[in-house]
Amino acid sequence: MKLNRFDPNSIQVRRGGGGGGFPGGGGGKIGCGTIVLAAIAYFVFGADPLQTIGAIDGMQQSSQTQQTTTAGAQGSEACNDGRYALEACNALSSLNQTWQPLFQQANITFSQPTLTLFSGRTNSGCGGASSEMGPFYCPTDQGIYIDTAFYDTMQRQLGAGGDFARYYVMAHEYGHHVQKLTGMADQIRSAQQQNPRSANDLQVRIELQADCYAGVWAGKNRNLIEPGDMEEGMTAAAAIGDDTLQRNAGRRVSPESFTHGSSAQRMQWLKRGLETGDEDQCDTFADLRR
Repeated sequence: MKLNRFDPNSIQVRRGGGGGGFPGGGGGKIGCGTIVLAAIAYFVFGADPLQTIGAIDGMQQSSQTQQTTTAGAQGSEACNDGRYALEACNALSSLNQTWQPLFQQANITFSQPTLTLFSGRTNSGCGGASSEMGPFYCPTDQGIYIDTAFYDTMQRQLGAGGDFARYYVMAHEYGHHVQKLTGMADQIRSAQQQNPRSANDLQVRIELQADCYAGVWAGKNRNLIEPGDMEEGMTAAAAIGDDTLQRNAGRRVSPESFTHGSSAQRMQWLKRGLETGDEDQCDTFADLRR
């Protein structure tokens, strides 16, 4: 995907370091958004999703940790710190340019997320973060956190290489920011707390919607898509499906424990976003309202 060079005045980027712990993710739909907390690739590293959600909830309520950054690694300097960093900054700039007008059209207040590129460990508004948990979105400080070494892991261990696969990860996390800005976070969190049996199902729907939103971004920038991009995206979506990750980890495939969706589901919703370029087609909660 041929992205334009980022505008350093349109993005907030920093290089993070220090800390440790668990990060999280969230979700929703424009007009009826939702938010939950979870890591994108927990099965790769063996983390239990329910424990992760609980740990993040606790950190959001009690953590007073402040974001730490490495001096002198801000803005364009952080963006130019390696190929993956430059890609992430270009993607963030494009995502901002794509989503901001949609919020303005819907009369919903828009704010750009921050992007923290880190190595090993960092601190976030949701508490400490480590590279073992993969990329994540923190709703507390509206930040996207990317350990760029994860992309190497994604290629080596999951067979999901290529620039569009990396853009997909970034756009998925941005999808959680879209969901956060809709202001419906408390509703879904309340629903999960009131009916714990529905927690996993709701989270699957949220993650699949973020996949669809990632596709929408690409679909709205179809002129930038190159041959092979869609295949790279589908490969990445298939590689991080719950069933595939469980199977590769030597576990029994357990649909009741899914929190991100099966490989087929993730491919389906990413493809829907790509083909339609329409955020209104990303309503993964539609059947619940029938």
